[in-house]
Amino acid sequence: MDSNPEGGRYHLLVTRDGKPALHGWWGSEATARRKFTAWVGEQGRPGARITLVDEETGEQLDEWPAVVGGGS
Repeated sequence: MDSNPEGGRYHLLVTRDGKPALHGWWGSEATARRKFTAWVGEQGRPGARITLVDEETGEQLDEWPAVVGGGS
């Protein structure tokens, strides 16, 4: 995983056709989730994947598009 130059726990990543295109880190989960929603609206298009990960636990908190049949 990329190093975290911004010091935040929550990592948001946009990939396009499997290649990293945009990412950011936030210390607040609430802020990261708001950014996730905004990025889905701004960046969500065919070929894109957006993930939100808690870097301390390694848990993927959200993804777009959602995996059909995937459960938590």
